[in-house]
Amino acid sequence: MTSLAHQLKRLALPQNDPDLLTRREVASLLFDPKDAASMDRSTFFALGCTGLEELLGIEPAFSEFQETLFSQSSMGLERSVQVKEVNEKLDAGISLFLARLSPYFLLKPAQKCIEWLIHRFHIQLYNVDSLLACALPYHETKVFVRVIQLLKLNDPTYRWNWLEGLQKPGVPLARGTLITHCYKDLGFMDFICTLVTKSIKAYSGHSGNCAQLRVIFSFYASTIVPALDAVEKVSDTVISKLLPYVQKGLKSSLTDYKAATYMIVCQLAVKVVLEAQLVDTLALQISKSLCKEPLLPKEGLGCLIVLLQNQKEGSVGPKAFGHLCAVTSLVPVLQGMAALHDISPLLRYLLPLLIHTVMINEMETDVPSESTRYGLLFETVLQSLPLSRGLDKTVAKLLLEEYLSQSQLSADSVNALNQRLQTSVRIFESKYPGALDGVLERHVRDVSSADEKKLFHHFISLSMSSGKYQILGDSDTSLVLSLKHPLPSVRRAAVEHLMALVTSGREGLDMAFLEEAVSERIKDDVPEVVAAALKVLEVSRQNVGFSEDTVPRLLALLQRIDLSNAEDWCPVLKEAVRVLDEPRFIEGNSDLKAQVVWGLLPFLVVTSAQPNSPDLQLATCVAQTTILSQYHLTHGWAHGKNMLSFKYFTKIAQPDFIGLANQHLISTLTKNLPAFSLSFKSLSHAGFEDKGLMDCCFLSGETWWNPEKLDTNACCYLRLLCRLFDVIITGASQGPTAVCFRSLMKLLFQVHLSDPRELFNFLCLLWGYGSNLGDQLDCKVNAVLQTQALYVGGALLGAQPGASLKLLAAGQSPVVLSLLACLSSPVREVRRAATSTLQTLVQVDSSPFHPIIQRLLRTTEELISDPTYLSQALGKLYEEAVTGTGKGKAKDRNLLAGFEELLLGVQAANCPAYTAKTILRALDEVNGELVLAVLMPVIERLLEQRGPEKPTILKDEDLLMQLLLGKYNEQAAPLLVKNQACLELFIRALGTVSKPHPDTPCLQIIALEQITKAFYSALDDEKTQQRLLGVMFDLLVESRSPSCAQTISSVFKRIAVDAELVANEIALAEKPKVTVSVQQTRRSKQRKAHDAAQDGPAEGTVSWQRATLILELLQHKKKLKRPQMLVPALFSLLSRSLETSSVEQSNLEYTKQLILSCLLNVCQKVSPDGGPVSKDVLDEDKFNVELVVQCVRVSDLPQTHHQALLLLGSLAGIFPEKVLHNIMPIFTFMGANIMRLDDSYSFQVINKTVQTVIPALIKRDDSDESATHMEAVVTRIILVFTDALPHVPEHRRLPILSQLMATLGPARFLWVLLLLLFKQHANQTTATDKDAALERDVEFWISVCCEFQVEDQLVSLIKILGYLMELPQDKQDGETQTSRKEKEEKVEELIFNIEAHSSKALRHFKFLSVSFMAQLLASGSFRGDVVDLSLLLEEILRYIHNVARCVEENADKPTAKFWRALLSKAYDVLDKVNALLPTDTFITVMRGLMGNQLASVRRKAMELLINKLQNIAFTQSLPNVTVLLDLTGDLLAIAARAHGRVEEEEGEQAINRQTALFCLKLLCRSFGSGHQEVFVPVLKQAVEMVVSPEEEKNVMGSALLCIAEVASALKALVIPQLPRLMPAVLQTLTERKEVITSELYMLSAVTALQRVTETLPHFISPYLQDTLLQVARLTRVAVKATTTPQLAVRLASLRTSLATKVPPRVLLPTITKCYSKVVDSSQSRLGPLMDVLKEHIGHMEKDQLTSHQSELTSFFLIALDFRAKHCQGDLEKTKEIEGYVIDCLLAMVMKLSEVTFRPLFFKLFDWCKTESEAKDRLLTFYRLSDRIADRLKGLFVLFAGHLVKPFSDLLHQTNVTKTDAALFTTEDNVEKSCLLLEYILDCLHKICLYDTQHFVSKERADALLNPLVDQLENTLGGEELYQTRVTQHLVPCVGQFCVAVADDTQWKTLNYQVLLKTRHTSAKVRFSALLVLLELAAKLRENYMVLLPETIPFLAELMEDECEEVEHQVQKVIHEMETILGEPLQSYF
Repeated sequence: MTSLAHQLKRLALPQNDPDLLTRREVASLLFDPKDAASMDRSTFFALGCTGLEELLGIEPAFSEFQETLFSQSSMGLERSVQVKEVNEKLDAGISLFLARLSPYFLLKPAQKCIEWLIHRFHIQLYNVDSLLACALPYHETKVFVRVIQLLKLNDPTYRWNWLEGLQKPGVPLARGTLITHCYKDLGFMDFICTLVTKSIKAYSGHSGNCAQLRVIFSFYASTIVPALDAVEKVSDTVISKLLPYVQKGLKSSLTDYKAATYMIVCQLAVKVVLEAQLVDTLALQISKSLCKEPLLPKEGLGCLIVLLQNQKEGSVGPKAFGHLCAVTSLVPVLQGMAALHDISPLLRYLLPLLIHTVMINEMETDVPSESTRYGLLFETVLQSLPLSRGLDKTVAKLLLEEYLSQSQLSADSVNALNQRLQTSVRIFESKYPGALDGVLERHVRDVSSADEKKLFHHFISLSMSSGKYQILGDSDTSLVLSLKHPLPSVRRAAVEHLMALVTSGREGLDMAFLEEAVSERIKDDVPEVVAAALKVLEVSRQNVGFSEDTVPRLLALLQRIDLSNAEDWCPVLKEAVRVLDEPRFIEGNSDLKAQVVWGLLPFLVVTSAQPNSPDLQLATCVAQTTILSQYHLTHGWAHGKNMLSFKYFTKIAQPDFIGLANQHLISTLTKNLPAFSLSFKSLSHAGFEDKGLMDCCFLSGETWWNPEKLDTNACCYLRLLCRLFDVIITGASQGPTAVCFRSLMKLLFQVHLSDPRELFNFLCLLWGYGSNLGDQLDCKVNAVLQTQALYVGGALLGAQPGASLKLLAAGQSPVVLSLLACLSSPVREVRRAATSTLQTLVQVDSSPFHPIIQRLLRTTEELISDPTYLSQALGKLYEEAVTGTGKGKAKDRNLLAGFEELLLGVQAANCPAYTAKTILRALDEVNGELVLAVLMPVIERLLEQRGPEKPTILKDEDLLMQLLLGKYNEQAAPLLVKNQACLELFIRALGTVSKPHPDTPCLQIIALEQITKAFYSALDDEKTQQRLLGVMFDLLVESRSPSCAQTISSVFKRIAVDAELVANEIALAEKPKVTVSVQQTRRSKQRKAHDAAQDGPAEGTVSWQRATLILELLQHKKKLKRPQMLVPALFSLLSRSLETSSVEQSNLEYTKQLILSCLLNVCQKVSPDGGPVSKDVLDEDKFNVELVVQCVRVSDLPQTHHQALLLLGSLAGIFPEKVLHNIMPIFTFMGANIMRLDDSYSFQVINKTVQTVIPALIKRDDSDESATHMEAVVTRIILVFTDALPHVPEHRRLPILSQLMATLGPARFLWVLLLLLFKQHANQTTATDKDAALERDVEFWISVCCEFQVEDQLVSLIKILGYLMELPQDKQDGETQTSRKEKEEKVEELIFNIEAHSSKALRHFKFLSVSFMAQLLASGSFRGDVVDLSLLLEEILRYIHNVARCVEENADKPTAKFWRALLSKAYDVLDKVNALLPTDTFITVMRGLMGNQLASVRRKAMELLINKLQNIAFTQSLPNVTVLLDLTGDLLAIAARAHGRVEEEEGEQAINRQTALFCLKLLCRSFGSGHQEVFVPVLKQAVEMVVSPEEEKNVMGSALLCIAEVASALKALVIPQLPRLMPAVLQTLTERKEVITSELYMLSAVTALQRVTETLPHFISPYLQDTLLQVARLTRVAVKATTTPQLAVRLASLRTSLATKVPPRVLLPTITKCYSKVVDSSQSRLGPLMDVLKEHIGHMEKDQLTSHQSELTSFFLIALDFRAKHCQGDLEKTKEIEGYVIDCLLAMVMKLSEVTFRPLFFKLFDWCKTESEAKDRLLTFYRLSDRIADRLKGLFVLFAGHLVKPFSDLLHQTNVTKTDAALFTTEDNVEKSCLLLEYILDCLHKICLYDTQHFVSKERADALLNPLVDQLENTLGGEELYQTRVTQHLVPCVGQFCVAVADDTQWKTLNYQVLLKTRHTSAKVRFSALLVLLELAAKLRENYMVLLPETIPFLAELMEDECEEVEHQVQKVIHEMETILGEPLQSYF
């Protein structure tokens, strides 16, 4: 692009875009450009307004744009032609709108608005940035692409050019592209950040949390954070760009903005290492935000952790610490974060400062709360937060260092510090003991000074293990270090010190440390130290004991010392043996005892024959131990001849001693072996040939070898066999010795297992033992050994003869069961081996298991692949066998027989539980009566074993029992009905609560879980079901287990129960329990006697606990058959509960609630819709409603009331008759109790009761008598509610009454409610603030009414009026009416009983009712336009008539004031009704009212009409004006009505006539212009009233106002009345003084004159002179009368009308006449007259002025002569009047041209020089010239040439120094001369001021210069006038004259003449000359420099002037000149 092109591009503006001028295509977001071109502007405008209205429904913040961007005026605004300011304002509005629109950009309404902005304001050209900011958050949408396509982005230098690539393909902006551009273009990053701040600013003040900006914040975070992550290096520029926005975000109160900022800070912290100061600032701001507004505590702390984690340590200063500590949720939030994240960076910053603060605060802070706060925070941190990553050591080190640094503290301060720190230190020590120990150990070596050592001791005393670090005096080190000291003596002393600590029992010694210290010293290599440690061990063991680890340590001591080389260790080892032999040490721990025995056993072997050798002494010591002497294996060794003694040594030679002793030892051990379990190694020497062991194991003849039931010897033997088999089979499988091991195997089978049955019993043991959880053999059979045993078994089975094989496959044989158990093994190879072994048994046809085995082996692959297949296969086989779907009946029978045999095998008593368990798991899908019947013995046997005195149940047996109970299922359920024993077994299981193993569930729970819905339903016998149900309920009563109660509850929920069964159980709960023993009977009697003595006679025994539990279960029971069967039992139980004593009553409240709730559930189940049910379903007689009502009365608990009322409500729909008999007690109770409660449940109860009971009451009967009774009952109910209302919570009152009325029917009973509320308020006499209470109550009553339709409200108001009319006037009148039927109270009496209330209350009630009606009708919620108000109007009129009659009747009574007030209120109601009336109805009503006999009614009607007429909307919307205009006749009749006979009546008549005239005036104003003929009679009547001399002045004023309005409307029709009207008005104003004093009349008359003048200006010429005179007179009156400002305004309007409406030909002569008439007598009226003329001249056209100029000139020449002819010496008054004339003349002058003005001016000039006249004309002329010069400015110079010589002459003639002759011959010559002089000087000043034509030529200057300068000497008029004239007139004139001269020669002359005056003899003249000099310098400025040389000498002379004032003035002049000229002048003096 060329340079010129670039320049043209810069100069291009959007409005120059050629696309704006074409309509072929138009930019559009929603439409195709060509389609948009065919649409007009109004379409787009309607589209935009529709979108804005829809947006306003979502967001009210858009409302301000209705008057700007979306206003009607915006349709015509073309911004391309607007000025810059308008476009800037428009841009601001569009930017704000788009910022607010951004959150809603994707909504269709928002796009409609954008469409309008694009079309009208071309925002795609002018506001690209704002439009993109609005759309950018949605960059991945198609709408964003559409926006991009509207823009012009082809310029490569344009900031948005990078988006151009999206336009043509129309693809959205990829997120990666956006992020890349964000970090590459920092301007774009700044744009995104600014977008957020602008959005927040746009919504500030409109939304609290700016929730709508969430999408903006999300876009902000999701763009900036990835951009920071993607950029390779975050530069300082990026940080500086982001930092201001980060700070704003951290300070913001918006949660989402703050969260986004946290994310950015975290990303910055991770990405770049920030400056320390910046990190500190960020951390401080984050901490402040958490402290002030903890909106996001977790996120804020997380951000802080990331910041600390990734920045340099120490970057954050201490300022943030204080704010962090002030965060209340700091520790809980960190605790939650610590579970998932590492919080150590924050703790690493926080804890050092916190520890330091705690220490410092303890010492320096006088505020205990501050110290306590930090201390508690420190304790909480230590207690709750983990100190990881070495923080524990850091904290320990800081604690110690900070503590030791407090060396300056006093002893008391240290004690106080210790007391406060002890808790913290001990908490830390308890959680991190190693850290504190390590720090103390390291520091104890470095303790140097005494003070530090003392403080260190103090710190040690704070810890629980303070004893460890006590300094020992001998070693000068701590106890810990002394115990590890290199010197043995020190170590021994430390151990002895430890001994002393243990003996004394002092605190501060950690038991763990003690045990560790002793254990370490036992490992010492010095015997003395070890001996001391053993003593400590013995003493401490007596006190506190040690752990089991001590035994291995002592045994290790014995084993590591070789006594042959260390004889000094012998006593130590003997002491260790003695410690191990201590009975208390190993008492009760068999494992520990065995460990000691086996550890000491090797030391019995004698290795030395020397009598005193240490080995022999140790062996002797060991042999003499109690533990070995009592052990079975070494029993008898330490006694008899085996006793090693010196005597025995002497008899035996030493070489033989060792062998003999050891031989005897082995013999003793061998002798004791049969009674002891031996290992395989110790028995290997005995050989396989020894059959003695076999004889001791009674295993022969057993079907099963069951380890669970074998004794210890047999188990030992079996364990030996198993281990032998394991060793041999392992060796025989591989290796070079396999042959040998196979020989051993053969030998093992031949010797021990020669019988095939025993052999396979052993193999079955190996096959199944792997599932044994008890492991009685202490031998693990793994899967490998099990598989090997199976293959061995298979081989052996294959080698067995047929007879043996049949025996092994028989039913009682364990082989098949064990193999089947192996088929369910989880190991595939085990299943494969078991399948292979089973193959050998297929050939045995006689086996009962043959059909099962045969069928199973058909699916060998499935069995091997799936461990669960066996269960499925057996289930399928059993189902075939039972259902007979197999291949034949015989085979099915065989299958059943096989299954039965299988179950019998499980049933066998000696069958191992683990095998039976495995088999039953395989039979999981085999269920039925047969299965359960066969397994019953096993169940019974296992239940027998669960007695309290029975041995412990094995875990396998426990699991087996669970599986057995599982067979109580749906298929086996019929057996419980047939077999009583089976049922009893199940019930026994239900009662078994023992739980032998903690990890298995209780048997009772398992049995309960078997009672499923299907199982219970399958018990097709009610007795059985009843029995089980009773057992469950009994268990519920007796059980104390929560799990049992929960299980029973869930079981009862899911089973389908007949309600009759439950009813039987409830009835059973009522019967007395039968005592089972005499003792219990006696106790029961004693208890009853005791209860009777306390509570009276016994009421019978009821198991309330059982009944309560059953009722609780029924609460949540859904599947209940025939629920109505529960009703009799429940009512019986309820009756029993009400018969109990008062003490028990309170205890049974919960039970009663349950009973009532159950009854309610029954009602809801029987009648879901709440309607009546047939007698067959539920009998009405079974329901005892009285009992329920009694519950309500007796109980004190709200919950019971709730349940009872809900039940009654439900019963009301089913049995209405029974409930209605008790309806009043129900509602009375509700009002007294429940309605006062403030909870949602009570509110729902009330609503439910009302909704159910009330409709039943209303629908009960339709007859008149019943209806009357019903209405009385309903009235009582409403009365209950209103009486309770003051006690009901305020927010509940309206909903309760609304619900009540909605149920009753508002059209029928709303009026009753309102009247009762009125009565309630009228009776409240204790209210302190009655007005506030009334206002509050009325507001509430209106709210109640507004809950219902307007029609209902209308009916209620009519009924209220009818009721009020029925009430008597007073109580005395009502007493005679109460003699009617008193038997039955009517609704009217229930509402307001006359007898029960006073007369005052009656009046208050009436007044309140009428007042409320007025307020309701006036409320905005009453929509009267949708209903017919005619009935209400008739009723209110009747009521008004009634009240008006009462007003007349009670006029002389004290209550007259009340009746008038009530009538006023009734009128108010009528007014409100009329405001709502349709027009036709309103007019008819008004005509009727205006014909009423009562004047007050007539007046009220007219006032209502006035209100209507003053409503502009009413007059504009009136469809038929004629109907309204017909009222004029009625109004005229009232206005023209003759006077009454009584004065009071006359006054009232006057008011009515005024009101009628006002109505006529309003009618004429609204409709007069269109219906003029109608108002002609009105005008005539009004004129008659004005003309009448006897008319009352107020009425006449109203008539005049009416005339004014009518005249404006009728225009020409008024002309015939003018001859009568105008003279009458003017005559009245002229003559009647009382009228003049009446401001109202004056105002009315002026208004009438003004309107007539304005309307008929051409017809008032006969009355114009009088009118002008009256206007002039009244204007002066209005100026004096300050009380009526309106009069002055009206007079001004009248003057304007006269001046502007009356033609000049009429007005000018009249003004001349008026002037002549008042100039002599009433000069004050000339001002208003001149004002009229002035305004008239200003309003005249040019041609009019030309034609009347001569006439005006003549008039002004006469008027200007006022000073000369009518002055009379009063100069001030003359000046004022002359001013009016001059102002008037100036108005004419300003309209003249130069040609017409010149002769006028010269004529005036000649006029003033007329010699025959007085010279006063000079004053007038020069004053006029001055004013003309001021107005004409430079134009006046053209005419001023002739004034120069007169100016010069008059200046001489008035100068007293020049002449002594007086210019004026009158006495006031001086005053006039002064005035003339001032006028001349002012006029000359203005001529020079506005001179642009070089007016002051040399000749004129010469003529004026000397006279002007000489005026400095002219002291005419005295000193004061002289000074004023000089300063205000002369000095400005001379100065401006100097400027106008413009000639330096003349300047010099003028300056010199002035300087000469400075040498005048008069100080005043010299002073004045200085003032002139200063003015000359100020005017000439730098031009005055040429005059300065001649000025300096004169000033120098004046500096020494004799007059001090002159001297000071000189100094001031010099100073000012220096300022003006800019040069210092002091050097010249």
